[in-house]
Order: sequence, then C-alpha cells, then structure tokens
Amino acid sequence: MAGYLGEKLGEGLYADVHVWAPGQVVKLFKADVPARISWWEARLTRAVFAAGGPAPEVLDEVTVDGRFGVVMPRLDGPTLRALSRSGAIPSEQVGEILATLARSVHQTPPPANVPRLHDALAGSLRLSEGVLPDRVVTGVLSLIERLAPQDGLCHGDLHSDNVVMTPEGPRIIDWVGAVRAPPAFDLATCHVLLAEIAPETVPDPERPRAVGDALHAWYARLAGITPAALTTAMTPYLPVVRVRVLIGPAGRGALREGLLRRVEADLGSDG
Repeated sequence: MAGYLGEKLGEGLYADVHVWAPGQVVKLFKADVPARISWWEARLTRAVFAAGGPAPEVLDEVTVDGRFGVVMPRLDGPTLRALSRSGAIPSEQVGEILATLARSVHQTPPPANVPRLHDALAGSLRLSEGVLPDRVVTGVLSLIERLAPQDGLCHGDLHSDNVVMTPEGPRIIDWVGAVRAPPAFDLATCHVLLAEIAPETVPDPERPRAVGDALHAWYARLAGITPAALTTAMTPYLPVVRVRVLIGPAGRGALREGLLRRVEADLGSDG
C-alpha cells in the first residue's frame, strides 16, 4: 500500500513517528542519525518478528526527503510509561508487565543475524573510540569473554517507554539494541535503567525503584528461581550495561561521571 507522510504522532531521540497509510505508521529517522543505525533496526525488527518474538512487523522501508523510514502497523494505545506516570497502572503491575514481556523475549529462539553481545559491544566501542578510557574498553570486553556463553534473545533496552499498551495487549518497540545473550543481561539493563538512571531524572525517584523491585520479583517467580539467584546472575552484567549507556546519548550528560566511577570500580574489583 502506498503511503504519504502524515500527522506526526511522536518523537524520540533518533526518529519521528508519522501517520503513513490507514493502519500504518512510518518511523522516520532523523537526518543526523547514521544510516547503519536505522538500517540495523529494520533488519533486527524483521528478524525478531519472523522468529515469533514480540516485535512489530516491518511492512516496508522507504526514503522521505533523504531520511530512511521503517513502515509498521500502527500500534494504538499509550506507552506503559505514560500509564505509570499518570498513576493509571501501579508500580507493582508495571513491573509485572515488564517481567512478563521480558520472559516472552527470552523464550523466543534468537535469530541467527542478531549479534552476540560481545560482538555488538565491540563494534559500538570501535565506533565510539575515545569516548571511554582504554582501560575500561579492554576491561569490559575481557569481562564478557570470561562470562559463561549463553545463546538467548535479549531486547537490550527494555523499559516502559518501549512498551505500547494496545487493545490486543502490550507490544515492544525499538529493537535496535537486540543481542544474543543470557536473560541476565536484559535484567541487568532493567536494573540500571530503573535503579540508577531513572531516579535521577524523574520527580518521584521511588516510582522507578518500585517498578524495578516488582520486575525483579515477578521475573524470578516466572523463571522459577529465587530473587537472590537472579541477582547473582545479573550482577556480572551491570558494568557491561553501564558501558552501553556511557557510549550512547544518555552517557554524555550529568550521569556520566557517576556511571564511569561505577564501571571502573566494578572492573577493578573484578580483576
């Protein structure tokens, strides 16, 4: 179905979302976003959808005024973050929804073209040369190599703003950070986002912490393990997640120094 650029529905760090055709939207990447990022997101989203994962279907890839766009079905509904911030859904339920979605991701067979965590991080670090001290780059890559290999699917950036609450149920968007890694990596990502980053950027810091606690407890219950065992599994991945944050846009702001100190302390104690 042919489309045209219609009403702007939302805006993110990398892209705007516009109406494209009846029942469709186009995620139109901003002009300064490298082509490798937009192309890679389209490729990963296609792969996860084809594997039966909770990703939207990619209907087409288009170029509008020199900007790359991904056409997908329109997901009607608010984000989980909007419902959480308004109080429409309590923190305990937000955590349960995120845990259930994370579990569904981790039970999806990982597509072959989704990169291993080590390879994805090594590539990102090469493209971000000079952003981090060499000792941190060497230390975190060495850490990943020592961790027990597991070949599962992880979203890599699972948080409430990447969940759309549709009438058919919650759907996960923004798969550009998907990697092949153990579930503990995704849970470590959720912990850093909810316990370390969000409390510094929202009016009520206890809300994201409560969501994180609920997510942790619910995921442990769904996976049939104790919360303590889950904490033990995800702890080695915390410096890896913090490095991913540091080489992204969020790592250039006020949180940078604190995150970098944590990473250096983690790698120092690890060594």
